[in-house]
Amino acid sequence: MSLQQIIDRRLSGKNKSIGNRERFLRRHKEQIREAVKRAVDGRGIRDMERGEEVHIPKKDLSEPVFGHGDGGVREVVRPGNQEYVKGDRIAKPKGGQGGGGGGGGQASDQGEGEDDFVFHLSKEEFMQVFFDDLALPNLARTTLADTPEWKSQRAGFVSDGTPTNLHVVRSMRGALGRRIALGMDKRRELHELEAREQELLKEDRPETPRLLAETRERIALLKARLDAIPFLDPIDLRFRARVRIPVPTTRAVMFCLMDVSGSMDESRKELAKRFFILLYLFLTRHYEKIDVVFIRHHTQAQEVDEQNFFHATETGGTVVSSALVLMEQIIRERYSPTEWNIYGAQASDGDNWHHDSGRCRELLADKILPLTRYFAYVQVAEPEQNLWEEYEKLAEDVPHFAMRKAVEASQIYPVFRDLFKKEGAAA
Repeated sequence: MSLQQIIDRRLSGKNKSIGNRERFLRRHKEQIREAVKRAVDGRGIRDMERGEEVHIPKKDLSEPVFGHGDGGVREVVRPGNQEYVKGDRIAKPKGGQGGGGGGGGQASDQGEGEDDFVFHLSKEEFMQVFFDDLALPNLARTTLADTPEWKSQRAGFVSDGTPTNLHVVRSMRGALGRRIALGMDKRRELHELEAREQELLKEDRPETPRLLAETRERIALLKARLDAIPFLDPIDLRFRARVRIPVPTTRAVMFCLMDVSGSMDESRKELAKRFFILLYLFLTRHYEKIDVVFIRHHTQAQEVDEQNFFHATETGGTVVSSALVLMEQIIRERYSPTEWNIYGAQASDGDNWHHDSGRCRELLADKILPLTRYFAYVQVAEPEQNLWEEYEKLAEDVPHFAMRKAVEASQIYPVFRDLFKKEGAAA
């Protein structure tokens, strides 16, 4: 008997139950989601991706249980009792289990309780809850990529393959046909010889014994040959054949347009950066084949990398249309709408040169929205200025254009979930 050694290489490490932890997360999903929302509201943009400690009240963890009581009437002696006699009713202590351990009560020398249950969400678990039920709207498979995706498709049957792909019925059908074909002539001759044997048994001639012996010898030979035909031969085996064919891939590009003009003070830029960081984390964690194009604009628009998009300090006046013109130019040059799912997200305080807002609406209606599957506008200021008013005219008639306001850090996460929630899911 050989000994086997099992090595635990799970990412969770030894002495941890992945299944139990996942069940716990599912059961207390709402409390965990609220804890994640509170954590996001209070974090800085550099700490958005780390894990979090979650507090769940002890009462929310209680489960119904069945117990077996002693039953009947019992006499119990309580040592030291000097106040109560038989039949007295004793009131429950105030505050449940001795006042609890959650804090907020006054000090007491009586009672005992239990603190809230605290556990730590890992970075991956935090992100999973963070982006639960979110998806890019109207995402579709477009065309074959440079490195295409492949899928396996049935392609009939072949004579070679792995045992797991063996088609038993087709193999047995082929074996039966082979045995019938190989034994047809022998069976026909065998039936004739058996009929001849019966006729010879009825005859009474001198040569009958010799003919009968020869016939029986021939019958035995044919039966032996029929028995030698194998029940199943390797040439009978048939295996399911599969071929790999290229399939269209869901290639997508997201354009992030951020206003960095002088009217965008530090608090408004912080709100816009929070929104785009959530969007960037969501896209890079949920989609393998996606491009993100960063565009900063004041009076002029410029395509920048991730570092400059979030940390550059350049500012100036406000001409929002410059970003839309650059976006349309990049789409024409690099992202064909027949091959790419194109998305746009714009964040601004709504303050724009008044002659430019009408042009922004025309650019969106005529140039951008016909090429995109979804475009979201987030205003990080409360006043509804001319850009908001122009965009409202579009939102009434274009179903894949959405606009929201977020004027506080606590509003960014709900607005983000509302804009990118899966169809049919709650925001």
